[in-house]
Amino acid sequence: MAAMKPRTGDGPLEVTKEGRGIVLRMPIEGGGRLVVEMTPAEASALGKAIQGCPTVN
Repeated sequence: MAAMKPRTGDGPLEVTKEGRGIVLRMPIEGGGRLVVEMTPAEASALGKAIQGCPTVN
């Protein structure tokens, strides 16, 4: 059984390596954070997709 972790509430954008995966914690509108676990290959693909997005000025 997985260990229960306390909810941390709002916080900064955070990316950590946990075990073999990469965990992204992103603050969302309305409070709380979106937590996504991905493989290094998925994180690389996400980074490339973000780099390809046009910027807003």
